[in-house]
Amino acid sequence: MELTMKHARVSVVGLAMLLGACATVKPVPVTPATTPPAPAINPFADATLFVNPDYTKAVESLIPAHAGEAAMLKKLSVIPTAIWLSWIADTKDVPRYLDLALQQQKSGGKPVITTFVIYDLPNRDCNAAASAGELPASPEGEARYQREYIDPIAAAFAAHPDQRIAAILEPDSVGNLITNLENPKCQAAEGIYKRGIAYAIAKLSLPNVFLYVDAAHSGWLGWPKNIVKAGPLFKEILTMAGGPDRIRGFATDVSNYNPAKDPTNPKRDPHAAPSDELGYIVDLNKALEAEGITGKGFVIDTSRDGKAYIRTSPGNWCNIKGAGLGERPQAAPAPLVDAYLWVKPPGESDGVADPKAERFDQNCASEDAAPGAPQAGKMFDSYVIDLMKNATPPL
Repeated sequence: MELTMKHARVSVVGLAMLLGACATVKPVPVTPATTPPAPAINPFADATLFVNPDYTKAVESLIPAHAGEAAMLKKLSVIPTAIWLSWIADTKDVPRYLDLALQQQKSGGKPVITTFVIYDLPNRDCNAAASAGELPASPEGEARYQREYIDPIAAAFAAHPDQRIAAILEPDSVGNLITNLENPKCQAAEGIYKRGIAYAIAKLSLPNVFLYVDAAHSGWLGWPKNIVKAGPLFKEILTMAGGPDRIRGFATDVSNYNPAKDPTNPKRDPHAAPSDELGYIVDLNKALEAEGITGKGFVIDTSRDGKAYIRTSPGNWCNIKGAGLGERPQAAPAPLVDAYLWVKPPGESDGVADPKAERFDQNCASEDAAPGAPQAGKMFDSYVIDLMKNATPPL
């Protein structure tokens, strides 16, 4: 999956950990949230989406080398995308983004909703090397996640009470706990993942913050044997955090390629995973309701789902060849769906293709993966050009 360049920062807590050899920082137990949660509404329904000027600049920087695609690149550069908080150092930019969103709100009149991706669990993405994070699965790593990562984000959100914020929590985490516990790294992270997500929910559950927990995608948790495990696991995590009312809903297909709606409209096989995300969320919603998790909305990442059936296996996720931009971000496009969003900023690499490079993952050299990809989070020039050319609907 994604990520931006790794930063290094020593915070006050980090400095204390370095200097206080005899005073090891330990994680605190998860305390259920007591602050009023966000209202049970679709936050995107009467709002506009924040346009990230950093993404605009990154896309516009490609124009000199791709003059023939300049018009498409200009269109792409101003489409709203989510902001990934992938490292502790990224948290310092949250106030800046919210201040910029407030400027956009004042100029446009409507509420501007800013979407953040919370993505720095210890042993992050425990079954994939390309998006490995900075924190170990240890008491120290869990404590840093709480105090250096989640707490500053929560403080920044609370300091902007008059702005709507959407937060997508920890892509790939619950999916890995359901299907990849044979991996020792995922085994080591199991308890920390549950507590970490619950801690994030409890701290970020504020009246202006609409939380969406990642729920993988149709080709992963959509299989009947997996979806029956999803409901109870989500209930366990939400109970720790203070109950289902602490979140607005769930996010699917983050950084993935499944169509929101299968253009071939095949007959449903009840023994297989749905062929699209709309079918998956119907099944997931039923599984959640069976656990008492009701009235939830869903967001679907449509940033790269414009072309269906482009890979040999739904387990292949890295820079898939033939992908295209999908439906543009929009509110309430279908029943149960709060919004289509571009969660993955189109053009950012999923992982490096060079087997000799740090953080190489074999999936980035699969038969489905585009060659020549840079490290995760770096702009992949040829890939973004292909995404635009394959866009459905056209850009």
